[in-house]
Parts: sequence; C-alpha cells; structure tokens
Amino acid sequence: MSQLLNRTATPLVTGLFLVSLVSGVALFFHWAPATFHAMHEWLSIVLILPFALHIWKNWRPMSAYLRRPVFAVAMVASLAAALAFVVPSASNSASGGRPPQFAVAQQVLNGSVDAVASVMGETPEALGAVLSAAGFTVADSSQSLSEIAVASGQPPEAILALLAAQGS
Repeated sequence: MSQLLNRTATPLVTGLFLVSLVSGVALFFHWAPATFHAMHEWLSIVLILPFALHIWKNWRPMSAYLRRPVFAVAMVASLAAALAFVVPSASNSASGGRPPQFAVAQQVLNGSVDAVASVMGETPEALGAVLSAAGFTVADSSQSLSEIAVASGQPPEAILALLAAQGS
C-alpha cells in the first residue's frame, strides 16, 4: 500500500492542483460559477490528503526547505496575502462580511408590510392578502415581515421566496 501511495501522491497533488487552478480562474472571471463552485470547493478539500502524503513522502527534502530563510519569507508573504482579504471582510460588521444582497434581504425582512408593499408596487392590503393566502398570520400592516414569519411558525426565508415569486 505504501508503494502505491508513494507513486500516486505527487501525480494526485499535481492533477488536483490543476483542477483547483482552472476552477479558481473560472470562478474569478465568473465563468459558469454553478459548474465550478462545488468542484473547486470539494476537490480542494480532497487535495489535502495527497498533499499530506506528498509532504510525508518527501519529508527529508522538505525539512531542508524548512530551515531556509526563503521558506519563512514565502510563508509570511502568503499569510500577508491572505490577511489582505480577511481583515477588510472581518471589519465589515454592518453586513457581517456577507454579500450585499443578504444585507438587503435582511432589511426587507425588517420592513413592515406597509413599507415592503410600496417597494413591491402593491398596496399593503394586497401584500397582506398574499401573505395570508400563503399561510402567514398578518395581524397588522405595521408588523415587520420577520415578526410575521415568527408568529406564523415559518422561516423568514419563506417570505423572501414568496416575495421573489410575486416580483417575477
């Protein structure tokens, strides 16, 4: 078994790295993200095992690299590059680091039936009727959509799905 691992670790690292490279470039340029997203995530996770086997197989030469200053410089540069993305994202507490459409959806859920109806081009009564027909309990048009969902025992996302269907 160890001979099989020794023979396959480096080719698997190379192959999976190339898949990760191509799918990463495709995701960067937004080419068929539905095709490449899961591939990129899952096969990058799979890459961990052959990478560990490759390091294990080549530990003696790798340990020589670990002692060189160039390795430390490369690791620090890699960490700095990663932090350049993490720090702005972590400090953006307004949307929790999430995409802006999530922040907008949360604002819609925090809005009252009156406010959301005007955005949807509906009357509050018409939107209330749509919500009631979908099984939501609307006591008052000044209630937020989140409050309506909780009072109805349904997730707030169900209201967003209903609004999306109304808008199309």
